[in-house]
Amino acid sequence: MSRLDSIRRELVGLWAGGTGKTLLAIALGWGLLNGTRMIYPVLLPYFSAEFDLTLSTAGLLVTLIWLGYAVGQVPGGMLADRHGERSVLTASVSMVVVGVIVVLLSPTAATLFGATALVGLGLSQYPIARITALSDLYPDRIGRALGVTMAAGDIGQTVLPPIASVLAVAVAWRLGLGFVLPLLCITAVVIWLTLPAPDPVPDDGDDDSSESLRYVIGELRSPVLAIMGVILFLFIFVWQTFSAFYPTYLVEQKGLSSTMAGGLFGLFFAVGVVVKPVAGMAYDRIGLRGSLPLVLLGSIVGLALLPFVDGLVGLVFVTVLSSTMLGSGAITQSYLAEIIPPEIQGTGLGVIRSSASVLGASGPLVFGVVAERGYFDAGYLLLALIIALGTLLTLRMPRE
Repeated sequence: MSRLDSIRRELVGLWAGGTGKTLLAIALGWGLLNGTRMIYPVLLPYFSAEFDLTLSTAGLLVTLIWLGYAVGQVPGGMLADRHGERSVLTASVSMVVVGVIVVLLSPTAATLFGATALVGLGLSQYPIARITALSDLYPDRIGRALGVTMAAGDIGQTVLPPIASVLAVAVAWRLGLGFVLPLLCITAVVIWLTLPAPDPVPDDGDDDSSESLRYVIGELRSPVLAIMGVILFLFIFVWQTFSAFYPTYLVEQKGLSSTMAGGLFGLFFAVGVVVKPVAGMAYDRIGLRGSLPLVLLGSIVGLALLPFVDGLVGLVFVTVLSSTMLGSGAITQSYLAEIIPPEIQGTGLGVIRSSASVLGASGPLVFGVVAERGYFDAGYLLLALIIALGTLLTLRMPRE
């Protein structure tokens, strides 16, 4: 009973003062954008068949969406600091709409790759503005608020890819991607109408040093932030690589149907719906050093067991174990939001996340090359080792 009361109090706290509607609007957008992004791995076999892609070039396609997602986060953070979150979040969803339309109309592989990069750039504008908006709304509950929005992302990643897989099998891959367009358009309108307009920023004509990128980078030079950047990079590398090829791996190496592989892929994110809010609450209560190793342990075991497990029951088990890695984002990003100075929070988060994401975006391409040479299983063992390294680095962080 006490646990139910605690959950009820948390929900009341998140909804109080009219902030709940803004939280829901942000979470809705994050869920749809993440779900749209994760349709790509499910549709990779269809892209490969229509545009004659190999595993390596298919990996490059996924790398492009992640690279676009990475490089746009610095300007996204700066725009959020200067012009407010409402404009940036609305523009983010609108850019993804345009990118998806071009993907659907792509006559050649070159157009497909260019449109995919545009989708990634649209996605890149959302995460930093989302974090800064929530940190203003919930200064004492940032872990919980981020956990809720990240869980919404996993709901999108759980629901949309299986729907895309069914539509692609039953009708065509273009419907499997195109069905998200009306949902994204509605979401852009909801965000614009729900989020408050930003306070006007006076323009005195001077270039304030606190807004310069050089000043921000100077402020971010510290051993703690350097270690956090490495931890974030390792997690992004593993997560992007795993998500890019897991459905393909299940079909080609484990003998599952495309529909079943899409279902397991959705299960991976479904567990994150529970893991991320719990991870955020754990961070608020016991800090980074206590919560992050607990979250990552299950994924180390799951990824290490994956090459040796066959059969649906066993694959369900390792998928659930591996999905615990999804909770790390709620912890690391909450920590960064708290330790970066408020006056450069958006730009600072953009610099760190963008740097880590640019390096992590190489994962799908590297893994595609490894898999193409017959080392699919060895690649997953390497991912388990990388997660273990990130867990050890957590012990270098200061005690809260």
